[in-house]
Amino acid sequence: MPWFDGALIAGPTAQFDLADRGLTLGDGVFDTALARDGRIVFEAAHVARLAAATRALGFFVDPARITQAMRAVADGAGELAAIRTTVTRGAGPRGLAPPAEPRPVLWASAAPLPPALPFASLTLHPTDIRRNDTSPAARWKTLGYLDAVLAAGEAQAAGFDEALFCNTHGRVACAGTGNLFAVFGTRLVTPPLSEGVLAGIVRAELLGLAPGLGLVVEERPLELPDFLGAEAVFLTNSLRGLAPVRAVGATAFAEHPAVTALSEALRAAMRA
Repeated sequence: MPWFDGALIAGPTAQFDLADRGLTLGDGVFDTALARDGRIVFEAAHVARLAAATRALGFFVDPARITQAMRAVADGAGELAAIRTTVTRGAGPRGLAPPAEPRPVLWASAAPLPPALPFASLTLHPTDIRRNDTSPAARWKTLGYLDAVLAAGEAQAAGFDEALFCNTHGRVACAGTGNLFAVFGTRLVTPPLSEGVLAGIVRAELLGLAPGLGLVVEERPLELPDFLGAEAVFLTNSLRGLAPVRAVGATAFAEHPAVTALSEALRAAMRA
C-alpha cells in the first residue's frame, strides 16, 4: 500500500490538490531507494539527501517523517523492491513565487524489482540533449525529469539501455538514471558534482570503498573521447548498484578486474 501525507492508504490512488506546485510547476524532489526483505539499503543516506534537497528548495520536511514513510511501504514489499519517496512544496497560489508558509506533501510507494536487475550490465547511447551544469536543479532529484524521459526514449529507439549526458561544455556528466565512472589502470575517475552531477548514494559509497581496493579516486572533468578511451566504464545508482557498461555507442568495453572487485565490495556493503 502507498503512503500519502501521513498514513498508509488502501488502493493505488489518493485525493490530490490540483493546485499542488509539484503538479503545476515540478516544485518538489524525490528519492529512489532499494529495499531488500523490507530493509532499505543505505537508509540513512537516502533520508539525509532527500531532507537536504527540500532545504535546498527552501522548505523543511522532518527526516523522521521521511523515514516513517519509507519504512512503511518497504515493510511487506517483498524480497526486492524500489522505494520511491516524493515531496512537493504543496499547494500555492497561481504564479511562480513560493507560498510564504508552504505545507509540504509527502508520499511513498513500493514496486517489485526483477532479481536480475542489480549489477546487470548495460549499454549507453550518447544523447545530444545537454545536462545543465549551471542549474541548481542538476544537483538534486527534482520532479522536472523531462530531459531524461526524452533521452531514454531516444536511447531505446537506437537499441541501447540508457542515455549518456554531456554537460553544456560537452564533457561527460552522467547517465539518465545514474552516475558514471571510468577506470584507467589503478585510477577510478568520475565527474565532480560541479559538472551537473547528482550526488548519488552509491557514488559516495564507491568513492569510500575504492581506496581500500588499491584504486586512486579522482573527481575531475572528463571529455567524451577520454571517457571512451577508458579500460572500463560503469554506472551506479541505488537500484542497479554497480552496472558494468558493455558499450557506449560504437565503443565496446570488456570485463575488468577492478570493476569486479568494486562490485563485490559494494555487494558486501549493501548486505551490511
